Amino acid sequence: MAQVQRPLADRHRQPKRVVISSLIGTTIEWYEFFIYGIAAALIFDKLFFPNHDPVVGTVLSLSTFSIAFVARPVGAAVFGHFGDRIGRKTLLVVTLTLMGGATFLIGLLPTYEKVGTLAPILLVILRFVQGFSLGGEYSGAVLMSVEHAPTTRRGFISSIVNTGSAWGLMLANLVFLGLANMSEQDFESYGWRIPFLISGVLVVFGLIIRISLDESPEFTQVKNAGQVARLPIAAVLTTHARLVVLMALSYLSIGTVFYVVTIFSISYSTEELHLDKSIVLRAILVATITATIGIPFFGWLSDKIGRKPLFLAGVVGMGALPWLWFPMIGSGSTALLFASFIMLFIPYCANYGAMPAFYSLIFPTRVRYTGLAVGYTLGTLATSQAPLLAVYLHGRSGSWVSIALLMTGASVISFLAALVMSEWKADSDTSLQREAVTT
Repeated sequence: MAQVQRPLADRHRQPKRVVISSLIGTTIEWYEFFIYGIAAALIFDKLFFPNHDPVVGTVLSLSTFSIAFVARPVGAAVFGHFGDRIGRKTLLVVTLTLMGGATFLIGLLPTYEKVGTLAPILLVILRFVQGFSLGGEYSGAVLMSVEHAPTTRRGFISSIVNTGSAWGLMLANLVFLGLANMSEQDFESYGWRIPFLISGVLVVFGLIIRISLDESPEFTQVKNAGQVARLPIAAVLTTHARLVVLMALSYLSIGTVFYVVTIFSISYSTEELHLDKSIVLRAILVATITATIGIPFFGWLSDKIGRKPLFLAGVVGMGALPWLWFPMIGSGSTALLFASFIMLFIPYCANYGAMPAFYSLIFPTRVRYTGLAVGYTLGTLATSQAPLLAVYLHGRSGSWVSIALLMTGASVISFLAALVMSEWKADSDTSLQREAVTT
C-alpha cells in the first residue's frame, strides 16, 4: 500500500517528532538499565532468591542483569532483519512495546514468597525480553532520526537521541532518591515496584508519537525501487561482516570508559580511597548533566568538521585522560574530583555525539538496520563486563595503573578500527561500491 501523502507542514514537523520519539525510547532504555541494576543490587536477592546465602543470592540477582546483554545481539539480528525488510517505523513500535511492557510487568511480578521458584523464572524471562527488544530499539531510533534529518544536520539531530543515556540515568536517580525516605519494610513490600511501573507512562507517550510517524524516506526509496534485501542478516554476515567487527571494536573505548566511570569508580572511590559515596555520586551526576549539553554540541560540531575526525578525537581523549583522572580522584580535593569526571566526559561527549550519524551511515540503506544493530550490540556485549574486569585487575595489581592501561588499550583498538571505517556514499543494490567520504 502506498504511503499516504501528508500535508507539507506536517511533513516538516516529522523530523522533530522522530527525534522526540527516538529520545524517549533511548531514555527508557537507559532508565530501565539503571533501575534494574539498582534493584538487582538492593532488593532482588531478598525477593526472588531468598533461600540462598546472602552473597550467593546477590550474585544470582546480578546475574539476571547480564542476561539482557546476551539477549541483545539476538534481538539485533531479528529486529534488524525485519527492520530492513518491512521498515523502521513498524519495528520501532514493536521494540518499544516489548521493552516497556516487560519493564512494567517486572513491577507487577509476584515474589518468591508468593509463588516460589516461578518468581525468579518469570524475572529471567522478562529480563530476556527486555534485552531482546533493546537489541533493536537503539539502532532503529537512531536510524529514523538520521534518515529523516537534513543531510547537513544529521550529526546534531541524531546526537540528541544519544542524550537519552544521560536523561535515563538522571531519571533513575531521581526516582530512587524519591523513595529514599521510605521505610525498609514498605520498600520491600511495594516501593521497589514504583520505578518499573513509571516506565509505563513513558512508553504510552512514546507509542502515541511513534504511531504518528512517517516511514524513513531512505527506506521508502529503497522499497519503491524494489531493492529491499531478501535476507538482510545473511547479506550483512557475508558481504559486510568486516564492517560489523570493526564497528564492535570501535565501540570498545566508549563502552569501557562509561562503565568504569559510572560503575567501577563508585566502589574504587569508596573502598580504596575511602571517599564519601554521596560525593562520588554527585560528581557522576554533574558529569551526566554536562553530557546533556556536550553530546548535542559535539553532534552539531560533527556536521561542521566531520563525524569521523571527531569520533577519533574522542577516542584519543578517552585513552589519554585516565592517566590524569585517577590521580585527580585520589588527590583528596573535592573540586578536583568533580573536575576529573567532567574532564573525562568531554572526549566521551565528542565520541558519543558523533557516533550515531557515523555508525548509521557505515552500511548501505538496504541492510543498514541489521548492520548497525548487530555491530553496536556486539560492542555493548564486549564492554558490559568492563567493571568486573576492572575489579579483577585492581585486585591482582593493587593499583589504578592496570585500569588505566585497560582504558588506554581499549582506545587504541577502537582508534585503529574506526580509522579504517568510512561512511557509505553510493547506496545502490545493483552496485555495492564502497566509497570513502571525508565527512
